[in-house]
Amino acid sequence: MLSFLPAPVIGVLNSILLAINTLFWCVLLYIPALLKLIIPHKGFRVLCTKIIIWISESWVACNTGWMKLTHGTKWHVTGAENLRRESWYLVLSNHQSWVDIFAMQRVFNRRAPFLKFFLKQQLIWVPVIGLAWWGLDFPFMKRYSREYLIKHPEKRGEDLKATRRACEKFRYTPVSVMNFVEGTRFTPAKHAKQKSRYKHLLTPKAGGAAFVLDTMGDSIQTLVDVTIAYPGGAPSFWDFICGRMKEVKMEIHTVTIPEHLKGRDYATDAEHRRNVKNWLGEQWQAKDARLEEMLKP
Repeated sequence: MLSFLPAPVIGVLNSILLAINTLFWCVLLYIPALLKLIIPHKGFRVLCTKIIIWISESWVACNTGWMKLTHGTKWHVTGAENLRRESWYLVLSNHQSWVDIFAMQRVFNRRAPFLKFFLKQQLIWVPVIGLAWWGLDFPFMKRYSREYLIKHPEKRGEDLKATRRACEKFRYTPVSVMNFVEGTRFTPAKHAKQKSRYKHLLTPKAGGAAFVLDTMGDSIQTLVDVTIAYPGGAPSFWDFICGRMKEVKMEIHTVTIPEHLKGRDYATDAEHRRNVKNWLGEQWQAKDARLEEMLKP
């Protein structure tokens, strides 16, 4: 409707709308989040979690509202009709831009359980939204370098313990546990440095997905494999805010997770590690072929 406005004007307008929308819903979310912390009754906490999710879905719906108001983006989405709100999902996607998160939230909102991401521990200190992520039970991960672990071997396995603690909270309410298994956004420089065997993707890291399956294999039956393509090139966040993103393509594939990949110990079981990596490699090979087709003129 307002996509005729100059891009910088749209950028300023959307920045204001995004800030107001985020502040309003996050402050509202703090109330049940703090009540959940103070009152340790399991049933009450489950109720608070459902309220928090409703608030979060409303926040995403309002974000979608200003996107529709100011953007002229063409959306091509397939497979979303197969999503169910009462299921537990492991969601894996390629990663090219911060815009990926907004795109997935727009498509998944109120079609599937609310997306929950693995986040770096430092992000809990992000003003306003860091506390909201905490209230939503997003898993905060603290990664240690190899050099640090050599000096402090007692810290080995701490990331796995954090994942297990986070995933335990997901057992009582349907959830979509999201992981960008490439570990970082795709760039040609990173692709060249990795010498990735995929044309459009970085090499996937199996650890995070495997930890979820080790912990929640009895709940999660389905992989939701998301492939995102930007035919005009991956947009920056400012390009997105300004409405310069002309086209988005997204393919969603639901895949039954093999039983032999669940409930084992990725950290100590070499055969299990090999099986998970091989399975993930197969998914990534198919995703690379899909991206090749999606990016054709």
